[in-house]
Amino acid sequence: MPETTPIARRFRGFLPVIVDVETGGFESRRHALLEIAAVLLQMDAEGRLRPVRTVSTQVEPFAGALLDPKSMEVNGIKPDHPLRAARPEAEALEHVFAPIRQAVRESGCQRAILVGHNAGFDLGFLNAAIARCAYKRNPFHPFSCFDTVSLAGLAYGQTVLARALQAAGIDWDAAQAHSAVYDAERTAELFCTIVERWQSLQQGAVT
Repeated sequence: MPETTPIARRFRGFLPVIVDVETGGFESRRHALLEIAAVLLQMDAEGRLRPVRTVSTQVEPFAGALLDPKSMEVNGIKPDHPLRAARPEAEALEHVFAPIRQAVRESGCQRAILVGHNAGFDLGFLNAAIARCAYKRNPFHPFSCFDTVSLAGLAYGQTVLARALQAAGIDWDAAQAHSAVYDAERTAELFCTIVERWQSLQQGAVT
């Protein structure tokens, strides 16, 4: 097993992985999972956390999946577009989860923990897809997560992602919003910024 790393020590053996999903609605068992993006993090010896890799895929709607027109209008996804390189759910899960499992091993962590903006929503859709596919190699804790809504509310008094990013001094492009990759990468920046801010406050209190 790899030597324990700073990120494993910082998060009690969990590897935070930022996830965003785009979906065909709000009900994880009925509406389609359409995109998944995950951002992997590393922490240096000084405790600075940074994104190092994004893995993503588009997902084919499962048989019988529903697509809410209002959700589709927001995310702009066209599931039947001929150039959409979508994978079936089981393949999509493996495509995203394989590098996460590798990162967990290399970091000396025991498991990944999902970080998301309204994290329960993203985790719910992943868990529903995992159950449909009977997928056996899920790297994530099945119910624990870190929610940047709560963290941003504490740190900046803002819970909407765009406003929290602006409060943190991070760029936000509304034209790119509701892409799983863009939202996951901005959420990763927000999470790293909040962790670093908290660490600076702790160090200041000690000195």
